[in-house]
Amino acid sequence: MATLAAARDIPVLIKSPAACSERRVNPSWTISQLKAKLEPITGIAPSLQTIALRQPHHMEMTAISAADEDRTKIGSWPLLAYAELHVASTDPSSATVIPPLSSVPKYEMPVETYSTLPDTVLAYKKSHQIGRFDPHAPELKERKVADLWKEIAEGKITLGARCILPPSTTRRGTVVYVGLIPEIPGVGPWVGVRLDEPAGKNDGSVRGKRYFECGPQHGVFVRPDRVDIGNWRELGLDEDDDDLDEI
Repeated sequence: MATLAAARDIPVLIKSPAACSERRVNPSWTISQLKAKLEPITGIAPSLQTIALRQPHHMEMTAISAADEDRTKIGSWPLLAYAELHVASTDPSSATVIPPLSSVPKYEMPVETYSTLPDTVLAYKKSHQIGRFDPHAPELKERKVADLWKEIAEGKITLGARCILPPSTTRRGTVVYVGLIPEIPGVGPWVGVRLDEPAGKNDGSVRGKRYFECGPQHGVFVRPDRVDIGNWRELGLDEDDDDLDEI
């Protein structure tokens, strides 16, 4: 005796004003069952739902509706894999619409309140004297700045000097700035390099303030220990370099 094979689930795309997601539906479901399953996805009550079917690679819509939705199965329509089910509400004012995240009110704890709480990162740093809470922090900061200027002097990092940025031997350029950059976090001097090739991070400016002129992606700011001064000539296009590790 022949038996009917069970209907297989079909992946479809559910689209509504509040949702766009991939779900699986079964052709054996009735329209009423489908609407009940769509409510938690779309936020639209079954009694207010209108459903339109759009097949893949087609523009026309076909309404999924019937006089008796409790008995009419959705398999009565040609449901293809990744067809779209567009769900709308007959009462637009009742549909769930997700507002932009930026418009959602957020709780912001006052700094004064946060500073009094015991189990926070701030409290931990205070109790363990970490960072700016270290009593020796000012001295350490001054020492770091002095060490950076010492590296610049000992490394002969001067304006106009040719350099490379190790470990690469192909990131070559010219030192065009030595000094402080308040726009970059951290203390002490930075070295601005105009690279021969567009292998940098900027065009010689930081957050709108220009420190030197160069083409897009030809500029970079690094700490002194990243700079190796020497007679580094500009590489030609036909030159081989055994140290090349990427193309």
